[in-house]
Amino acid sequence: MMNIYDTANKLASEIKQSDEYKAYKDSKQQIESNAEIKSKINEFDKLRVDMQKAMLKGESTSNELSVKVQNLYTELYQNEIAKNYLESEMRFSVMVTDINKIISEAIKDVIG
Repeated sequence: MMNIYDTANKLASEIKQSDEYKAYKDSKQQIESNAEIKSKINEFDKLRVDMQKAMLKGESTSNELSVKVQNLYTELYQNEIAKNYLESEMRFSVMVTDINKIISEAIKDVIG
């Protein structure tokens, strides 16, 4: 008989063995050892959250905020370590989102 928890643990293990996970983890470690880039990534993440909050509230994001995010993104992309981090973060995020979609689709009839 299949045990759902065994399956979940196997999925967790496979995620940790995936190229997306490994690349994201490696790039995150590189960021941790570079205070200047880490600080800029943290600022970028905070600005992204601010934009998302405004959008969820139905507020139009200020042009100033959009420009700040775009400028910081452009600046970060010119740095190889930051660029690798942002790209690996995106690939990992897409993978996790896809996995969540598959699970949500399978149980949608009972969760609404």
